[in-house]
Amino acid sequence: MTTKAQKTLVGNVDSHVLAFTIGKDPVLDLALAEVDCIGSAAHVTMLAGLDGGTGPLFTPSEHAAIIAALRDIMATIRAGKFRITAADQDVHLAVERMLSKTLGPIGRRIHTARSRNDQVATDLRLFAKTELLDLLNEGAALAAALLAFAQRYKNVPMVGRTHMQPAMPSSVGVWASAHAESLLDDMALAMSAYDFNDRCPLGSAAGYGVPLPIDRQLTSDLLGFSAPQHNVLYAGNARGKCETVILSACTQVMLSLSRLAEDLILFTTPEMPYFTLPAAYCTGSSIMPQKQNPDVAELVRAKASRVMGHLTAAMGVVKGLPSGYNRDLQEVKEPFMEGVATTRACLVVMARLVEGMTANRKALGDAFEAGVFAADRALELVAEGMPFRDAYQQVKDNLDALECTSPKDAVAQKNHLGAPAGLDLALLKGRVKAVKLFARDEKKQYYKCISALLGTNYPEMGA
Repeated sequence: MTTKAQKTLVGNVDSHVLAFTIGKDPVLDLALAEVDCIGSAAHVTMLAGLDGGTGPLFTPSEHAAIIAALRDIMATIRAGKFRITAADQDVHLAVERMLSKTLGPIGRRIHTARSRNDQVATDLRLFAKTELLDLLNEGAALAAALLAFAQRYKNVPMVGRTHMQPAMPSSVGVWASAHAESLLDDMALAMSAYDFNDRCPLGSAAGYGVPLPIDRQLTSDLLGFSAPQHNVLYAGNARGKCETVILSACTQVMLSLSRLAEDLILFTTPEMPYFTLPAAYCTGSSIMPQKQNPDVAELVRAKASRVMGHLTAAMGVVKGLPSGYNRDLQEVKEPFMEGVATTRACLVVMARLVEGMTANRKALGDAFEAGVFAADRALELVAEGMPFRDAYQQVKDNLDALECTSPKDAVAQKNHLGAPAGLDLALLKGRVKAVKLFARDEKKQYYKCISALLGTNYPEMGA
């Protein structure tokens, strides 16, 4: 078998091996290109204040030149002209190549005291930082849409179901705000994932530190992290683990979205036409002219399984790794990015679906039949002094004698905390506001740090 070696910055590699080992990085890493430049800016800024024994590793003019060159590369990225070649292998060497081409020896010194291991770990955490903040805003928007729907139809009676069978009187307000509260709990998990992610691994190098007095606290501060990842080995070992924490939060979001989607599919059928979806968010049939299909909800239901699969794939890669860097971790990048992107896309489309949805009061009212009031009747007998189990049996023995009473009256009688007439939608709206404020403040602080680092107004950068 003949082989052909290809020259790279880290040695000559057989072309087939090179193609196999780089995998999809030249494509996936395009999403990390801008944050790779930002991480390099922080690293060089730190090195510029470091005395290598014969003076600073980078003079003020060299430091300024590198920052300017990194800004130029970022402009190239935003223009869609940035490319990662097979010889580059990944975004890190592509950026280094461009710096070296522009700045010569100065660019070739940028990799001092770091490894691609801590570079990619830092890139992924910077990438995840803004992705999670955007996800929080999108989750809050959907929760707000559900709460607006709940407010609009707060006291409209709706049959509550267990085992998908008619159970007890409830309301549209309870149904919609239940899904909103589920999402708000998911946003709390996403905020916890954000806190987990908010540690800087830069400076851990290959996982064992470097024999130079680098300032890891400084690079962490420059990049807007809350703190450095302390232990240099764990800083590397946490790669993969961090992605699974974020994917776990995404999976919880998708579980909530899938159950909401399932409800919308069921409650828009001709047999249970409780809600009407906006026509623009439904699709037709190629053969049946009358069809308006809930494809958005169906796809969200399916995509929940895909995100769960991404989490399982990532955990499967990480679970058996020994300490230190292993190339297996490259296989976590794609499911991580796809899982986050899918979750965000589903949040956005479901918010629009809910915003355009209406409730059909007549259909909701027509769904009530006498049996729905059985439990309420048993509790009326309890209020008159009968033991509950006796009341239960009496109602059960006389189901044919039950009458269909006023659904509105039944709903109004349930006024305890969280019940149809005891909903505190203002409390839940306050939680939505808190999520939005958290995302706004964190993003504002991050942009402030990066603006100072790059010497420009980030993220606009003069655009």
